[in-house]
Amino acid sequence: MIKNPTNINIKSCIQLYLIFSVFLIINGCAQNDAYRINFAPCTFNQPGDCSQNALQYYAPSQAAEYRLGFVEFDDQGQLRQREQMEAVLDNYFTVAAKDDVLLILFIHGWHHSARPGDDNIHEFRKLLEKIARIENTSANLNSHAPRKILGLYVGWRGESIEIPILNKITFWERKNTAHEIGLEGVTELLLKMEEITNIKMGIASTEEPKTRNNRLIVIGHSFGGTVLYTALQQIMADRFIDSRPNKTYSDDAKGFGDLVILMNPAFEAIRFATLYDISQQDCRNYFPSQLPRMVILTSEKDYATRFAFPLGRSFSTIFETHTTSKRHHCTANGPKEIFIKQGEADRNAIGHFKPYHTHELVPATTKQLRSDDAKYSHLKNIWSKQINEGTLHFEDVDLIHLGNTKPLNPYLNIYVDGKLIPDHIKIWGDSISDFIRDLIVLSSLPVQNGKH
Repeated sequence: MIKNPTNINIKSCIQLYLIFSVFLIINGCAQNDAYRINFAPCTFNQPGDCSQNALQYYAPSQAAEYRLGFVEFDDQGQLRQREQMEAVLDNYFTVAAKDDVLLILFIHGWHHSARPGDDNIHEFRKLLEKIARIENTSANLNSHAPRKILGLYVGWRGESIEIPILNKITFWERKNTAHEIGLEGVTELLLKMEEITNIKMGIASTEEPKTRNNRLIVIGHSFGGTVLYTALQQIMADRFIDSRPNKTYSDDAKGFGDLVILMNPAFEAIRFATLYDISQQDCRNYFPSQLPRMVILTSEKDYATRFAFPLGRSFSTIFETHTTSKRHHCTANGPKEIFIKQGEADRNAIGHFKPYHTHELVPATTKQLRSDDAKYSHLKNIWSKQINEGTLHFEDVDLIHLGNTKPLNPYLNIYVDGKLIPDHIKIWGDSISDFIRDLIVLSSLPVQNGKH
């Protein structure tokens, strides 16, 4: 029997296509090993320096001085190398035992990693340098030693396939990985970072108590925000409940460290329900000293979480059941009943779920230039005077309270004008960077003469 040559050609083409596809995927996979395998400190002067070093010094003994460490995790949420984390944190513990420190941690998101040259690393360096210069100016004007700026970049495989276009299909696979990492080793790292800020309190004698001037700020972008929120959700709920009235005492609401910032985070709004509910309970009033504990920033032009996210969740939740929950907003006229559709909250990302919005961030009508440290020290006073549906003017942006929560509610879910953050990835524009700088300064001002 003579075989049809056309069928043979079709089968051969299919086989070649499959072989070629497998070849592309295998060769297009992102590196699955640690990038920062040298644990010796290295001085960073210019791009390309210290490409394998997990601990780097920048501008030692200068106004822009900071340290940058790297800790990397695999897809199962396990440390790539425990020695890497220990080398960085041991160095930071030693510094914090002697000097006051400001620790700033950043977890990157989709399409990024700890690879040398990643633009998230470059932008994080710029933020650390900016904070270092502000700290140095403040110290000079107030006659005290500047705190050491200690940065930590948390790396993971934000990209599993590096082939352009094809890598777009990894959104849900990387989302699952982000939750896995948040449930595993990242929590240990975060708690150890918090230990560093408290080290002086532990070694101080009862006769000579020390003021806690160490501060910890943690930032997550995209799936890095997913990692961070997954790791901290229960911790933050527990600490908030401890501050409620009618317990042992009433106090400012606590969070993790001094501030958590989530930028274009990619997780479901329903995961935020518990924190939202407890912060709205009884429409409690917050003390003027209450500082923000978690700030969520989502661009209206973040189409990855605005459109692709709910589309994907529509398929993954198709067999789940949802109800409608009765909740309330805390308006100027008292509680206002609202209804939360669980299905919508489960399909939409937190930043695009309107019932949970607390603020809007828009370009400033008038730019507020800052030329000296005195205006930074006034941030806390400005923050304490918030009013329902009022506007706070920052250097280049205006923060508008939407009237859905009590002023000074420590959880801010901010919808950001697309002019400030143009898409899911481009989060480091000057206006947003300056706003984040102000939030960090606000939450980390040292104590001076017994006062913040």
